[in-house]
Amino acid sequence: MNSKRLLCAVLFAAGVCFSAAIPALADDSAASIAAGGLVPRRENRIVMAKEVLRISPTKIVVDYDFRNDSDQDVTTEVAFPIPPYQNEWAEGDLAEQAFRSFKVWVDEKPIEYKAEAKAILKGRDISATLNARHIDIATYGHFQFVNQEGHNEEEIEAPDFAHLSNAEKQSLVKQGILAGMDDYGQWTVNLQYHWAQNFPAHSTVHIRHEYTPSDGFQAIPLDAFRNTLLHKKPVGNDYESKDQRENLKLLDGFCPDPSLLRASIRAIADSDPENGQYLSPEWVDFILTSANTWKQPIEDFTLIVERGKPLDGYGKPEEREHYLVSFCTPQNALVEKLDADHFQVHLTNFIPTSELRIGFFDLPEAKPASKK
Repeated sequence: MNSKRLLCAVLFAAGVCFSAAIPALADDSAASIAAGGLVPRRENRIVMAKEVLRISPTKIVVDYDFRNDSDQDVTTEVAFPIPPYQNEWAEGDLAEQAFRSFKVWVDEKPIEYKAEAKAILKGRDISATLNARHIDIATYGHFQFVNQEGHNEEEIEAPDFAHLSNAEKQSLVKQGILAGMDDYGQWTVNLQYHWAQNFPAHSTVHIRHEYTPSDGFQAIPLDAFRNTLLHKKPVGNDYESKDQRENLKLLDGFCPDPSLLRASIRAIADSDPENGQYLSPEWVDFILTSANTWKQPIEDFTLIVERGKPLDGYGKPEEREHYLVSFCTPQNALVEKLDADHFQVHLTNFIPTSELRIGFFDLPEAKPASKK
């Protein structure tokens, strides 16, 4: 069996668990934000002797052993780069986009790190303009939603802009920095967390970091899902064909086993139509190639995937339910089943050449039996 597809087969052999469906619209979707590991600044003398990467739908934890084989201590800045983001307040959460859940430990002790943010507008660095006016770049002036007294609706507010004069606001609007006089910032944030790290000569330093991933989500209608898989090509008008091509590309990116896809079709077809019949994959992206900024290769690499549990309508894990998991393994490596919920890939002398995407499938429960 193709080892890329082994994990799905293992999960089905262990038994399929179904979970309650949440009503969805055909265009429900969210983009995953791909973060990765730690990178040094202008330093490739340090070997990544060991990396253990743990991924679940709700947490990413990475443990490293960094080794300095040289005769001299090496001190360098270590950074956790954040993918550039914008204030898409209608679609995304700023705290999630900025990975404010990020925490780091060195030799089992928590450390403080610095945040360095730059504001980019149409390719131009406008950080100095914002800093001079005491406007926080990473939070878009501490942008927030507020409840107006006596009203049920929320309004947007950016306190850092409140103290500016109308003339200053008009100037920012004219420059394209503000969308409007009482609106939000238009720049892109380039953010990274960083700290100075010492690597003693002929020694190993253990670094651990964790964060909550910003996962992706796509709702694929049953008919479109079934037609795309059966025909392996789009079916329908131009608009439908475009969606189906994108859905097929998305599904192929999980390297799904045919048994997972067939079981998914059956489960969705047997679910309650009133809840909406959709395949609803979620996924977590991780940038593996950031490891190549250290001295290559990674001598010992382990990926552990925890399939986790879907959340109920209150944001709590479903106690008796589990996700199904599918992903393309690095270097087409074999997958080892550790237990019912954990699966492992192990490589030595590993040089990543592509990124990682872990797919989590929450299949709907069967519709209630009709009463006679």
